Amino acid sequence: MDNHTPVFCTIVPPHILDRLVRSGDPALSGPARRTLQADAAQRTGRRLTTVAGAAVRTAAATAEGPRRTLHDARNGTELPGVVVRREGEDPVADASVNRAYAGLGATFELLLDAYGRNSIDGRGLPLDATVHYDEKYGNAFWNGEQMVFGDGDGEIFLDFTVSVDVIAHELAHGLTQYTANLSYFGQPGALNESVSDVIGSLVRQRTLGQTADEADWLIGAGLLAPRVTGKALRSLKAPGTAYDDDVLGKDPQPATMADYVRTGRDNGGVHINSGIPNHAFYLLATRLGGRAWERAGQIWFDVLTGGDLAVDADFASFARLTVAAAADRYGEGEEHDAVLKAWSQVGVDTRA
Repeated sequence: MDNHTPVFCTIVPPHILDRLVRSGDPALSGPARRTLQADAAQRTGRRLTTVAGAAVRTAAATAEGPRRTLHDARNGTELPGVVVRREGEDPVADASVNRAYAGLGATFELLLDAYGRNSIDGRGLPLDATVHYDEKYGNAFWNGEQMVFGDGDGEIFLDFTVSVDVIAHELAHGLTQYTANLSYFGQPGALNESVSDVIGSLVRQRTLGQTADEADWLIGAGLLAPRVTGKALRSLKAPGTAYDDDVLGKDPQPATMADYVRTGRDNGGVHINSGIPNHAFYLLATRLGGRAWERAGQIWFDVLTGGDLAVDADFASFARLTVAAAADRYGEGEEHDAVLKAWSQVGVDTRA
């Protein structure tokens, strides 16, 4: 895969699953423990594949439109599973298959229509996904080659295909893999997660025809079961407010550098500190107004694909590149000023 290093990225952070494992209710702790074990196995498998060399997947540069293949794991763990729907085929009886198919298409269309990119690799890479992974599996992930969705435990998490932003988030990890290839630890890892949240939110907003002011800026809305006191996994608008639940605890995401979390867990807090660049993007998009995938999204996309973003980039270096990208594309006007103000509000220094 050239110099692109595939990583194993999940939508639900391990700190949430850790809380569930400690629950006294076996209906919660059992599925969470099984999910963590499955994730650990996938993560180990991904490391071994990376060392041995991943299989090269290519696509004809002339391919037009998405090339989706949906599989069903039938609650097992062997991937990719049984093919249940291919590109251009009619919807099937399984709603999870149809939602995943539509979400892959919506993400492909955003990349192509808004940014002129043909699939996540820019060359029409086929998009593969598997639904019904494992039993009561409480996560969704990108494993470097395809997307995988669990059914949830029905107690805390519902089917992971219910939120189009979750689908887009995971596929966006593939976009990052094929572009900036941000490492998955500390601040570059948090940027990796943030880019996926941004793309996920943009796909949802575009699907719903929403402006930046109309959007709720949530990641995973509809994913949490009714018993959970919360509305989503994360909020770009107000990091730290997505949930506050007796079992899950309180959303730990900071909105600014003043509350940056230093931890060795979760790969150095990649799902936690991503709240800071997430909030910067929200501030930029709402300050500019209109459709967030246009000017604000274009600036972020230019940085991700521009070739200057280092694999170990921290927040400050990413921020400086967004300032430069805004000036390069739009001049030193409204967009440039809005980027500077957004990063200033979250406490990230954009001075060289």
